[in-house]
Order: sequence, then C-alpha cells, then structure tokens
Amino acid sequence: MSMPKRQLGANGPMVSAIGFGCMSFAGFFGAADDETSLETLAAVEAAGIDFWDTANLYGMGRSERIIGQYLKESSAQVTLATKVGIIPGPPRAFNNEEDYIRAELESSLEKLNRDKVELYYIHRRQQELPVEKVAETMGKFIEEGLIDAWGLSEVAPSTIRRAHKVVPVTAVQNEYSLWTRQPELGVIQTCEELGITFVPFSPIARGALGVADLDPAAFHDSDFRKSNPRFMGQNWLENMEYIRAFRTYAAKKGVSTPALALAWVLHQGDHLIPIPGTRTKEHLADWADAGEIGLSEDDLWEIEQILPAGWAAGDRYADAQMVGVERYC
Repeated sequence: MSMPKRQLGANGPMVSAIGFGCMSFAGFFGAADDETSLETLAAVEAAGIDFWDTANLYGMGRSERIIGQYLKESSAQVTLATKVGIIPGPPRAFNNEEDYIRAELESSLEKLNRDKVELYYIHRRQQELPVEKVAETMGKFIEEGLIDAWGLSEVAPSTIRRAHKVVPVTAVQNEYSLWTRQPELGVIQTCEELGITFVPFSPIARGALGVADLDPAAFHDSDFRKSNPRFMGQNWLENMEYIRAFRTYAAKKGVSTPALALAWVLHQGDHLIPIPGTRTKEHLADWADAGEIGLSEDDLWEIEQILPAGWAAGDRYADAQMVGVERYC
C-alpha cells in the first residue's frame, strides 16, 4: 500500500493525504493506555501517515508527551500540528493573547521534544480579540522560527478571510464527515479559493461509522460522546438505521465502513487532508487504505441517497461543548 500525498497549504510540505488525530490518546473516547498509544503511533508511521495532529488541551499535555516520547525513541519524520487557545472549565474560556500563546507554545515544544512545530492552530477564537491581532502574533512566531505556519479551528469563512489578509493561513480545521456537513456552506470553498488546506477532524463520525455498532450505554465515564446528543436515546436509534444501511453498501463494495466514509471525505477536494484518530492499531487497519479507494460519480450519488445531507439526528455537540465554535449559517 502506498499512501498518497497532498500539499499542506499553498507553500507547505507534501504530507500524507490522510493525517492522524491524537486526541484519543488522552482518554476522550474512553480509557487510554500510553503503551498502546505508542504502539499505535508505530503502526501509523508504518502506514505512511506523516501528518500528526494534537493539542495542549488533550489530557493537559498527555497527548503531546506521548508523541514527544515516540519521536525521541524513533527516527520518524513527521509534520506536526498542535493547538492552543482553550482554557478548560467549567466554565470553558479562551485566550489568544500573545503572552499566553507564547508560554503554551514553549510548553508544547518541550513536551514534543521539538524546536518548532510545522503547524500551530488557534484551537478556538477569543471573540473579543480581533483575529487580525492573533494573526500578527502568529506571524511573529513564524519569523522567530518557532512555527512554520499557522491555522484556525472551528471558525467561519469571514474569520478565515480576515486572518488570511494579515498573515497567510495554511490550514483550517473543522469537524466534517458524512454526518457533519456544515463546512460545505462556505468553509471548504473559502479554503479552496485562498489556497488553504481544509483539515476535517472526526471524519469517521467519532467512531459512529466504524466497522461495528457502537453501544453508547457502554461508553466509559470519561468518554466525550456520553454527552453528545447524536449518541443519545432516540437520536442514536434513528442514526443507527442510516449507519447500518451505509455499512451494507460498504460491504457490497468490498470495503470497510470507516474506509468508505474516509474515502468520501477525500473525494470532496484535493485540498482536504482528514485526520481520523484511534487508540489502537487494530482500528487503524480498518481505514488506513482509504486513500486507495476510488469513487465514481455513481458511487457518490448512491452514498448521497443513503446518507443525505442533514440525516443525523441530534446536534454534533452538547450546548457546553459548542461554546467557542463560530456559527455562520
């Protein structure tokens, strides 16, 4: 298997068309084990996935430390992205001020065993601070060699345009999958127009489009999805009807459900680099070859009939989780 490559931003490096999200290493989707996480990273490297994504928030540095340990003990050559800006609550707050970002960046670099990161995101915007000011701050870090490029997460097209005028934005990261399609209403198009890579996170619908049915009643107490409306009660029962139909279609095509879901995302534009995540190398194997799956116009039409835009019952976040996300439609 050969992993296809895509360019990160207008002037960035060529990276694997499928990236890897490291949020689950911090226990957001159930209890995580550091040794298992290190084994998963080895499998990720072996699969040719060289674009890794984390954040200072994930386990309050736990995910970054695991990556740093792996990089220290291996010869892996990866393009790293991490994020800053969320102060966990309750209540959740946000800080995009230069002094705070600098201190957090220095802390992240220490955990990652790096002198710089290739991509540094504002995880959520601090609304009372003009994004132009934030862009200036990121520009300073680029000039100082602490980061190669910067990005934004969960933002509106208008924010992207404002920021890009000051210091070019390399990547924008928003949730996007077959059950979360709001970015089609402006973000994906804006990124393409401006030469920005769009990085879909949760492209396999937080595991809902996995190889087997999930049982929300069995979720670990720490699992982020326990309070997610789409996994609750009647919403989940309705969603499973659609998911099982999609799983049947994937089986007819001879591919796994998550691989087909990921292939669909990849087919939405060459400027998309999705970052699925997992805690185990076994689940990685379910979708690592998605870049090799070709989809015809007929395939895309059939998928649209099975999972039409807006099919998912329930919001993608609980109200508390939605704080900080820019709404634009």
